[in-house]
Amino acid sequence: MLRREPNHRNAFTLIELLVVIAIIGILSGLLLPAVQQVRSAARRISSVNNLKQIGLAMYNYESALTRYPPGYMSVVPHPDMDPNTWDGPPGWAWGTYILPFMEGNNVYDQLNLNLPCWHPDNSAIVQATIPTFLCPGAPGPEGPVNIVDDSGNVLAVFGRSHYVANVGQDEPWAHAQAPIQGDWSRIASGPFYRNSRVKIRDITDGTTTTVFVGEHTTVSEKTWVGVIPGAVCGPTDPVRFPLTDIDDAATLVLFHSGPSIAEPGVIHPPSFPTCHVCQLYSPWPGGNVLLGDGSVRFIPTTIDVNIWASMSTISGNEVINDDF
Repeated sequence: MLRREPNHRNAFTLIELLVVIAIIGILSGLLLPAVQQVRSAARRISSVNNLKQIGLAMYNYESALTRYPPGYMSVVPHPDMDPNTWDGPPGWAWGTYILPFMEGNNVYDQLNLNLPCWHPDNSAIVQATIPTFLCPGAPGPEGPVNIVDDSGNVLAVFGRSHYVANVGQDEPWAHAQAPIQGDWSRIASGPFYRNSRVKIRDITDGTTTTVFVGEHTTVSEKTWVGVIPGAVCGPTDPVRFPLTDIDDAATLVLFHSGPSIAEPGVIHPPSFPTCHVCQLYSPWPGGNVLLGDGSVRFIPTTIDVNIWASMSTISGNEVINDDF
């Protein structure tokens, strides 16, 4: 008679299965930080490319008009100006003016720059999303932002930007405007400010060590469009950033390094823990900045504060040590 062999099934025991699951969990835990680092590095590289495109547009603008774009434009004095800040129409900012030099003609050609940036005839197109103005590592939405006054009333809806231009060390908007008749040229030490007309020859410190544009992605919302009289810029999360408060509309498009008249001796490098809405803040410990020669540098939060302040001026005659 034929003898039937017992049927032995090959299968995992419960203990073996738990061991395999544990090994997979350990390997995942080891790989996850590396994957996150790779993704973060890719986002930083994308932001660097955005800044390089902005730098090329700045260069082409200067080549065509023999000066850099203004931080933003305001006719002062003007019947419709904000009596406190002296901001007036038309309000268009540097981001708008470089659009034709960064393949943004499809948006720029639809804007009526003879009207204020908040005029109803411009309301649809100023909400446009410009990919070059968006930092890939920024948290939160990429859509347009509400521009509000200090009571929270929505004055306009503008396209978002994660990049702001350098006004210098001091913040001109913190000074009483009436004595200076709205002229920021005597206060701003950087290349971009209200009604600025800075030429390359004015940058006597050298374009290779002068900051033009930097990242601001977290503390508050910014725009590429412009500045509205009576608008303000406030922290998106007052609980997370309790040391900053609502600031003037100029900070929607500009930043300063410090020190300032309001905070003598205080300097804020990129992503510094106490950064305000008027400084740079990035998704990483430090921040990418565009220099005047078109190059992009990563500035660590640990940079010597005096070096950072020196890099924010165009003609301070400071000697900058490149070893940060």
